[in-house]
Amino acid sequence: MVGISALGFSSFISNMEETYIDSLDPEKLLQCPYDKNHQIRACRFPYHLIKCRKNHPDVANKLATCPFNARHQVPRAEISHHISSCDDKSCIEQDVVNQTRNLGQETLAESTWQCPPCDEDWDKDLWEQTSTPFVWGTANYCGKNSPASNIVMEHKSNLASGMRVPKSLPYVLPWKNNGNAQ
Repeated sequence: MVGISALGFSSFISNMEETYIDSLDPEKLLQCPYDKNHQIRACRFPYHLIKCRKNHPDVANKLATCPFNARHQVPRAEISHHISSCDDKSCIEQDVVNQTRNLGQETLAESTWQCPPCDEDWDKDLWEQTSTPFVWGTANYCGKNSPASNIVMEHKSNLASGMRVPKSLPYVLPWKNNGNAQ
């Protein structure tokens, strides 16, 4: 693969065309462009190319990757000829043509969506809330002027029997003592 003559290049291109036609078969064996002794299944070929490219940097420097199909590794001197005749180029060009046609034909319809009416007034709700802040562990859950303030609220624990709420905040762990040596 390192020194491809004009005759060698044409056989290389015909081999590549066969590869393209048969590349739909995942079990088809393909020849590695970096090492002729490597026969790789088509489904593993992209992964092998990456690995083999790293293992053969001298050959990799003499090959160029096709911009239309990364499986196509072509000698650098022949890349312009390959780009002009690559079968995958027509697929990509067709996609570009189709996209430009669709952009001209598509007109975005104006949205008919309307915001539903809102019955919420968060500012009003804020003023209606009790003025006493929530404090963990206190039994006074209701404001003094609240209708529920005359109801006796008993403290209910959701903990399993035998467990209790800690009486203080967690202590500082020895490794989090803010740099103070002990």
